[in-house]
Amino acid sequence: MKVTNAEIVISAVSQQQYPADHIPEIALAGRSNVGKSSFINTLINRKNLARTSSKPGKTQTLNFYKINELFYFVDVPGYGYAKVSKKEREKWGVMMEEYFQKRNTLKAALLITDIRHEPTNTDILMYDFLKHLEIPVIIVATKLDKVPKTKRSKHLRRTKEMFQVTEKDFLLPFSAETGEGKDEAWGLIRKFL
Repeated sequence: MKVTNAEIVISAVSQQQYPADHIPEIALAGRSNVGKSSFINTLINRKNLARTSSKPGKTQTLNFYKINELFYFVDVPGYGYAKVSKKEREKWGVMMEEYFQKRNTLKAALLITDIRHEPTNTDILMYDFLKHLEIPVIIVATKLDKVPKTKRSKHLRRTKEMFQVTEKDFLLPFSAETGEGKDEAWGLIRKFL
């Protein structure tokens, strides 16, 4: 997909703030610092629309990015090892649950993982939660460029087995550094728009 227009519309903390234009949404979920912002920036050919940070836990709201006036990428707060208080993490959890459970314009979720590491318990919990809500999932295994080509299939197989990926879902190897997987990502996203 050629992106000619991409903008952040709102950073929301509750459904009263969600955009009301009823166009499709694709959510991005994943651990803090796993590459969600880099994934968005690579797909839309922009360096800094989605802010990247070396410090985990920077995304603390639901960030709605409108793409070509056709759909939204919705970047949700990262989970896992972000150095924030337990109270703050609980607040994010409530915000994310409300979004995933009540948003009828949500068409699919991109679950961003790091191919170099085994999926964590929180990754698997998020996958199971999305499956429970019957939200289609595309698992995006980022940082592909950091794994030698001879070991990639082993890492992908491990990811697939740990998530127990069903035939309804997809596993996409991806590198924001090289752009590998970008066209495939757009092909999968189009299926849900």
